Amino acid sequence: MADITFGAATLADLPAIRSLLERCDLPTRDLQRERLEHFIVCRASDQLAGVVGIDTVGELGLLRSLAVAPELRGRQLAHGLWGRAHDDAIGHGVRRLYLLTTTAERLFARWGFRRVSREVVPDAVQTMEEFTSLCPSSAVVMTLELTSASGHYGL
Repeated sequence: MADITFGAATLADLPAIRSLLERCDLPTRDLQRERLEHFIVCRASDQLAGVVGIDTVGELGLLRSLAVAPELRGRQLAHGLWGRAHDDAIGHGVRRLYLLTTTAERLFARWGFRRVSREVVPDAVQTMEEFTSLCPSSAVVMTLELTSASGHYGL
């Protein structure tokens, strides 16, 4: 397999990130340069292979945009992205993550996320665009309390 590297997303990555998210049927409408601060990319021989992002508000975060190029799935890249996003979130003071998913509930459950109702999600997260308009109301909502060990389920 090609050389795999992980690193912080840069402004130069934005077009490739948008393209990958669109290929994976994930929202991009709200993805702007300011949001890249908590995005991590994975590259395979200088090509964007995966991405993950977290939107933060105080001690809360919304895991978003975890995507791996379809042709590179099954190689543990999502695990690598998640582990790095987890550690980055903890490093920035995030204590609890939420996410919305229509396709990956089992994967996130293996990493320790548990399903919750929308009603228990704090207003600060519910007002994020992913909740209000980008993800369908049928999406599963999951949460995880962050600890130093919580990011390494299934790794």
